[in-house]
Amino acid sequence: MTATDPVLKALAHPLRLRMLSLLWPGPMSAAELSRELGISHALASQHLRRLDAVHLVELAEERERRGGRERRYRTVHGAPLSEQREGAPVLAEALAYTLRERSARRDPAEEGVTVDGELWVDPSAWAEAQGQLAHVARKLHDVARPVRTPGTVPVSVTLMAFRMERTAPADPK
Repeated sequence: MTATDPVLKALAHPLRLRMLSLLWPGPMSAAELSRELGISHALASQHLRRLDAVHLVELAEERERRGGRERRYRTVHGAPLSEQREGAPVLAEALAYTLRERSARRDPAEEGVTVDGELWVDPSAWAEAQGQLAHVARKLHDVARPVRTPGTVPVSVTLMAFRMERTAPADPK
């Protein structure tokens, strides 16, 4: 994928990443997204159209509402965040923005998990850890409920774990 890839361009916007998260557990309309995100209905519609154009969201239902038709969308499950190898730096920038925004809303009374590492590990240990991380990510997405469902709490999960290329050893000068 290149930086001009339409899917990557759609994923590279922090607001669209957030929309994909909000639409994962259930459908929402542009009006509902605009209220949740604190943006205009027109801007929510514009971003939703961009996601729809690259097949990251799909129309889930249309219903009559106040004399008009309300279109509600949901995230296409299996959307290709992890497939963005060549565009990883662009996606990482959008994830970093999202992480900064969410961390400002962190509940100071609650525990969290923060990890950073550039580690050298046995390939089999990496494969096992990668499987466990993927399992945790799937589990959280599977149990996610629509925004503001009674009895739920909002959580933030941002994960980008990958094998790096080997680099030449540092010059010992």
